[in-house]
Amino acid sequence: MDGTDALTIAVIGDLANIERGIWDALANPAGAPYDPFVSWDFLQALEESDCASAARGWQPAHLLARDASGAAIGAMLLYAKDHSYGEYVFDHGWADALHRAGGRYYPKLQCAAPFTPAPGRRIFASDAAVEAALAQAAIGLAQRAGASSVHITFASAEVAARLKPLGYMTRIGLQYHWFNRGYTSFDDFLADLSAQKRKTIRRERARGCEGLTIRRLRGAEIKAADWDFFFRCYIDTGSRKWGSPYLNRAFFTLLAERIADQCVLFVAEAEGTPIAAALNLVGDEALYGRYWGRVADAPFLHFELCYYQAIELAIELGLPRVEAGAQGEHKLARGYVPAPTYSAHWIAHPGLRDAVKHFLAVETPAVTDEAELLMEHTPFKKGE
Repeated sequence: MDGTDALTIAVIGDLANIERGIWDALANPAGAPYDPFVSWDFLQALEESDCASAARGWQPAHLLARDASGAAIGAMLLYAKDHSYGEYVFDHGWADALHRAGGRYYPKLQCAAPFTPAPGRRIFASDAAVEAALAQAAIGLAQRAGASSVHITFASAEVAARLKPLGYMTRIGLQYHWFNRGYTSFDDFLADLSAQKRKTIRRERARGCEGLTIRRLRGAEIKAADWDFFFRCYIDTGSRKWGSPYLNRAFFTLLAERIADQCVLFVAEAEGTPIAAALNLVGDEALYGRYWGRVADAPFLHFELCYYQAIELAIELGLPRVEAGAQGEHKLARGYVPAPTYSAHWIAHPGLRDAVKHFLAVETPAVTDEAELLMEHTPFKKGE
């Protein structure tokens, strides 16, 4: 007997089908650091605004586990997907390979916070047995629904390791995070860098702010006009990056209504007119840089709004790190260092499963070697 004999797991679908308090007690339990991206407020805003919906290829299929008494003791973020956009762990090659072999990769099941490449909790469980039961239930759902696979992205290394016995394969990626070494000021951080890098960053900050005013707005300080301007910036950046931005204005309206205190907006103004903005979310253990955009060019302004302002705020708030989103080797010179990310993948098709297994056997050491090489090029003083 492992305590899961009387466990029942149901597909709840839309988060509107579960009480906010029940979900949040599982996703952000007492004593655990608050993660805004798994909160009911954030996820339900994505669904209510139609950003994460069946119409957009993100059909909610969340799982909820209850014990014999009916109490909720576990949940799993889950979406049925008919594409691979908005995930940031790229499997298009896997989809193409199965298609060429005459198979069908979509639909697939995705355990993720949509459009959010931020590592965090993905399966919310009272113990490892419940976690395993939910991960196994996702496989069962995939098999019944004819889905090709289950993908748990931006999970922890520990979760990925625990799911290996169930047939989930671990994939490692890289991001760039800034870590707070007990700094009391931005200058304190700069003191950790080589003299050349200190000069470079000071020069970039001076150029990035030249002739501009940087406003930091949080919570109720972010007015509707600020959100409107930010969204204009977001649409411009998203259109250039992805062709079609993932999020709409309604989502940001709901975000402002529900978790305003977790939202921080940096706005750059020239003679009182906003020209650029960057949105961050605040968690208990990290400041998360999410979106940025500009309507006028200014040298080094991207670095100022997205990296240096975030570092200053994290130091003020005493946060352990800044996560500035996916990719971007240019972050390395600004004090952000390589940080591994982990995902777990279960694939039904034996041929594709074997091919992915061999692919990961080559990719994993390459990613590890890349991280070690990149660490040699950080701006920090050597030997410390």
